[in-house]
Amino acid sequence: MMVDKRHSGPHGQAAPAAVSLYGFQPPVGTPYGLEVSTVEEFFAQHDDWPWNPPRPGRATFHYLIAVTEGELRHDVDHVTRTVAPGQWLWVRPGHVQCWHPPGAARGPFILFEPDVLRPDIARLLVPLTAHEAPAVLSPHPDDTAWLRQTALQLLDEHRALGRRPLDVHHALRRSLLESLLLRLANSPDVASTGASTGGTGRKDTYARFTDALELHFRELHQAADYAELLGCSVRTLSRAARDATGKGAREVIDERRLLEARRLLGAAQWDARTVAVHLGFTDPANFGRFFRDRTGLTPAAFAARDTTTHP
Repeated sequence: MMVDKRHSGPHGQAAPAAVSLYGFQPPVGTPYGLEVSTVEEFFAQHDDWPWNPPRPGRATFHYLIAVTEGELRHDVDHVTRTVAPGQWLWVRPGHVQCWHPPGAARGPFILFEPDVLRPDIARLLVPLTAHEAPAVLSPHPDDTAWLRQTALQLLDEHRALGRRPLDVHHALRRSLLESLLLRLANSPDVASTGASTGGTGRKDTYARFTDALELHFRELHQAADYAELLGCSVRTLSRAARDATGKGAREVIDERRLLEARRLLGAAQWDARTVAVHLGFTDPANFGRFFRDRTGLTPAAFAARDTTTHP
């Protein structure tokens, strides 16, 4: 299911207590980058890992869990989420996650790599697959039963390997996954965060901005940097960001840097000076002010609190 990869710190140095990075590796014989199981099977197959003791990690693929029974607790980017029956948990590539001890939670468990989706479908699903999209989704009541049934059909088709030609089997799996995701995109949680009054042009600009931000947030910190990179004005970029998130471009940039700082100070246990260098701060004191102004805590206090929460 997963392969542990090594993280490196600034300038290629080994990161202290780095969060593990898991690549996709389904069981032998499973075609393409899609695996479907159940929460209870996952817990049974992994015995006491990775919740005893809890160990944070990141993955290069999507985790999508539909809770049909019980209650699932899961940490996503240092926030504990409680997922009730009828809700879905979505952990996207790059999110820091940490499992809680298995309980009575039941439901389909879908793992898939981003490139499983066809490009035209992937574009339609940007609000749902975006890094900042909600981790817990509450589907529209009219969609709940349909989504559950489609997830179970996907599970059934995944287990039908060998009943039909491999390309047909994969086409069916992908079609069911895409149908499920397109319907899940109708969830109020996604509609409210993905709504835009600025038209397709601004949506495209914001999508390109977030792609660039993921690549360059360590070294580019001004809205003007990204406007130049995208070939648009700062005003156009800021309007696109505000339409998509209600926030200006600079605030989106700062939030991405803050998220990375929280990840590195918390689960990875980097020291504040190393994080400051990694995120492009010229002075650790400037990083300290940046972090305290936005969280109310010093980097050291945040790290100490997170260590206590996740021993």
